[in-house]
Amino acid sequence: MVKVLWVGIVIGIFFSNWVDGFEGYNLNETAMSLFETEAYGLSKATKVPNALMVGLTLIQGAGAKGAVCLDGTLPGYHWHRGHGSGANSWLIQLEGGGWCNNIRTCVYRKKTLRGSSTYMEKEIAFTGILSNKAEENPDFFNWNRVKLRYCDGASFAGDGENKAAQLQFRGQRIWLAAMEELLSKGMHSANQALLSGCSAGGLASILHCDEFRGLFPKATKVKCLSDAGMFLDVADVSGGHTLRNFFGGVVGLQGVRNNLPQICTDNLDPTSCFFPQNLIGNTKTPLFILNTAYDSWQVQSSLAPPSADPSGYWHDCRLNHEKCTPAQILFLQGFRNEMLMAIKHFSISKQNGLFINSCFAHCQTERQDTWFSVNSPVMGKKAIALAVGDWYYNRESVKAIDCPYPCDKSCHHLVFR
Repeated sequence: MVKVLWVGIVIGIFFSNWVDGFEGYNLNETAMSLFETEAYGLSKATKVPNALMVGLTLIQGAGAKGAVCLDGTLPGYHWHRGHGSGANSWLIQLEGGGWCNNIRTCVYRKKTLRGSSTYMEKEIAFTGILSNKAEENPDFFNWNRVKLRYCDGASFAGDGENKAAQLQFRGQRIWLAAMEELLSKGMHSANQALLSGCSAGGLASILHCDEFRGLFPKATKVKCLSDAGMFLDVADVSGGHTLRNFFGGVVGLQGVRNNLPQICTDNLDPTSCFFPQNLIGNTKTPLFILNTAYDSWQVQSSLAPPSADPSGYWHDCRLNHEKCTPAQILFLQGFRNEMLMAIKHFSISKQNGLFINSCFAHCQTERQDTWFSVNSPVMGKKAIALAVGDWYYNRESVKAIDCPYPCDKSCHHLVFR
């Protein structure tokens, strides 16, 4: 049975921060649109019944390294210690939350928890891949589990500043300072480690995957997981390239170029090297790509944003896949085909893993209902948590690619209203 999450019902989680924050701005501008839906809407924390709540730790030595949030405040993380067989195992989850691509959007962002630790929650719920319960997170429940907060706006990859606007673009420095701090807290002796992330954090887990591998001795098992991080460089419904234009702003403004893999920038322009499809083929560390074939964020913000759909033809389909016309579904099937082409070479490697399910959703590792529950999404009767665990522990090769929509009845679709 297909499960549908009516996002309008939980509008406080997904949209209220976004809408309230943009009073007075022209939401029809290309640079805004729904890109800030993720950046500010998903940032709203919620109390989850019976979930482990983990406090925020600020990185006290970060300021001296210039490793600061957009507004100059200290970055932070949440850490729950491992125990038993997981005492020397480390999972680092990179938080997502969109990007800012120009001075105006970054100035706004620095007044939110996506740009300043001043506004971050003092504690957050650890669910899904961060859960401390074996019945919710069978393979990683007793590991050291860390969530690194996201307050730079360039997937932990920028390094620059704009003094006039009092903006610090220090994502790369935050990444390095956080890793140095965690190594000093015991991660240096890890016997196994996993770098993970959702959305903008999923992109970051790809960008930093080989760097993460380099932090450990060769004997340490190190792998990476990208959840909803396969942002594709494809045409939108008007034939334009909304996401490429947006990413170009992020890369140029925040000084990302020098922190992109040189093997890519030697052959392609910097903006192309911010797209995962141009990175995954050269990632040496084992990598697992978890993505929906019809990523709801990309449908709304890259494929059919209001700026590319002035007539509103895509409005209903963008919010609810069940309202798409046959022609619109055909267009979305084309997007799925682009996704499969992007991972074709990557999937050949035995060390890599895949779980591409045909759902209209975005981020499935931190939500308990999609990560591991009685009715979570499955392929071949295997839930996402079990697929990732089988791949990480080499119990089984996992290269799961779903049949096209609407064949998968286990999806937890996101529907907006």
